[in-house]
Amino acid sequence: MGDRPIGVFDSGVGGLSLLGELRSLLPNENFIYISDNAFAPYGALSPEDIRKRSQALTQWLIEQSSKLIVVACNTATTNAIESLRKTHPIPFVGIEPAIKPAALQTKTGVVGVLATKGTLSSGLFHETSTAYGQGVRILEKEGKHLVEMIENGMLQSEEMEQLLHSYTQPMIEQGVDHLVLGCTHYPFLTPILTRILPQQIKIVDCNGAVAKQVERVLNKKDLGCESQHLGNTTYFYTGDSQTMRQFVSPDDVNVLSIP
Repeated sequence: MGDRPIGVFDSGVGGLSLLGELRSLLPNENFIYISDNAFAPYGALSPEDIRKRSQALTQWLIEQSSKLIVVACNTATTNAIESLRKTHPIPFVGIEPAIKPAALQTKTGVVGVLATKGTLSSGLFHETSTAYGQGVRILEKEGKHLVEMIENGMLQSEEMEQLLHSYTQPMIEQGVDHLVLGCTHYPFLTPILTRILPQQIKIVDCNGAVAKQVERVLNKKDLGCESQHLGNTTYFYTGDSQTMRQFVSPDDVNVLSIP
């Protein structure tokens, strides 16, 4: 059982930022990663379509003997993870914006959240904001076009920097001291954000916390890999391979057809 892989899926390459944390914390585990970039961005899909894609990817990962599935996408987590848990017996770990640590640590009482429309409009996001945002102003901003630009190889472009500046400047003017990255694509933007934001603003993502949660679930369910050998990762994409090849060796990526 322990040697079975952990399945990880996202609408594109964003989940690779989380996969890096998982591989660092759990080096002996085997992983299967799916970039569902043929249907990216999920934020542009209806909740029903997000659930359908998540179910289809999950079914395929289960057929590959996955022992646990990480929904490495904020939008898919907020829209689909409950239905996945009701449908399948294996454990699921999802993503949600790291509002709690930001709200607990803020000194100015103002926290910014940069996320997709699908995440910001979800019930889970509002539940989290309500639970941990008492006495804190939470400034929400939809990161329009950010996922598409990352997927299209524009991560280091001048247009990206200008767009991020336009999204964060109003937050700066209102006194934020924490910026929560509410999409797994967004940690790839951290170097740019570090450059354009004042030093006192802390950038927060949930990757480390999610990786630790995966470790806890593996231990609780006695699913951890007992092998002392370094685990392997197999990568799949459903659309264009160009984006994946920016992050992963071309020899390691495989096309996957899931209608």
